[in-house]
Amino acid sequence: MSGLWSALLFLTSVPFPGGRRAGRADLGRAAPWFPLVGLILGALLSLLWWLLAGRLPSLVSGVLVVTAWALLTGGLHLDGLADCCDGLLVSAPRARRMEILRDARLGAFGGAGLTLALMLKLSAVAALRDPRALLLAPLLGRAALVLGGLQRQARPGGMGAQFAGELTRGRAAAALLVAAVAAIAFAWPGVVSLAVALTISLATFALARRRLGGVTGDVLGAACELSEVGVLLVWIARWN
Repeated sequence: MSGLWSALLFLTSVPFPGGRRAGRADLGRAAPWFPLVGLILGALLSLLWWLLAGRLPSLVSGVLVVTAWALLTGGLHLDGLADCCDGLLVSAPRARRMEILRDARLGAFGGAGLTLALMLKLSAVAALRDPRALLLAPLLGRAALVLGGLQRQARPGGMGAQFAGELTRGRAAAALLVAAVAAIAFAWPGVVSLAVALTISLATFALARRRLGGVTGDVLGAACELSEVGVLLVWIARWN
């Protein structure tokens, strides 16, 4: 259970009593628990959605659910998405892109990308009629993190590289299998969501390989956020 504890401490901002922040190497060993942490986050978000449904206008409910989403995760992956938009979308040499990724300041591409992603997530949640989407989106988003740990790393000493260093293929396979089984349990909406999340993640990693030579921790966070948005869009487009 220490792996679950490490995953909870890193992937959420919940102040567990007596807990300590997990080390980066611990995360590789905790990877099989990532989908379960996503499911726990999804359960909390689904409960909040259910409590607000019919009691507040859908747009207000959407804002509150997305705000809770960001608070529960400490904005960890939103930060990665913003950094990636700044670093990957700008026209610059590879070395300059890496410098931009390390820069804590928010640039124009980062601000625009973050705003658009949050608007899509908010509007999708506001349009939901089935809270099961909120169970699946965080789960598949955390699976994207594991998939990213199997990619070539662009920064040897970075967080992504340290995570990948302890992420064996067996641990990754366990996490991805759990995520796939959970998605399939949702029938066709889950299967399509799995395919969309996988496609978005692999496209994000491919872009990072072309422009950075590999992935970083920020790229993993971006893949998580974009996968979540993709899953929500699947549910409102066809199975809402």
